[in-house]
Amino acid sequence: MAKLLGIATHHKSNGAIEQHRQAKLHLENGLNDYRGNKDIRTAVTILSLKSWQIACREAHCPQLHWQERRANLLLDDFDFNQEDIGRQIAIGATLLEVTAETDPCGRMEQLCPGLKCALTPNWRGGARCRVIRAGHIQIGDTVQWFEPA
Repeated sequence: MAKLLGIATHHKSNGAIEQHRQAKLHLENGLNDYRGNKDIRTAVTILSLKSWQIACREAHCPQLHWQERRANLLLDDFDFNQEDIGRQIAIGATLLEVTAETDPCGRMEQLCPGLKCALTPNWRGGARCRVIRAGHIQIGDTVQWFEPA
């Protein structure tokens, strides 16, 4: 079972990133930040620490902090792929639905040459989700695939 390792928000494109120990996920706009207020279907972005570390090693920038990816949530040892679209992820008492891959943007290349390319395969850039059960989350919450009965 995976754990929630990080929560971050930013309120405008390229704006300052704020870390949180806990937060509330809303049906209407995810974490009520830039991403959530832009598109409800992709309101929350999730990044796997394992995938981030692999990409950073490949791009020779292993000291780059996960927040630079500008994702909302950081999970340990959790992988995503195309078949996950439509699947649900339980984080604590909340529920998210994977709606799309988070494609790496040109900003990643500005941070470290080769990082965008290293984030491209195997959904290493993360997943975009919509909130389907609102609630509070906090660092350390368990994370697992939710299989409806």
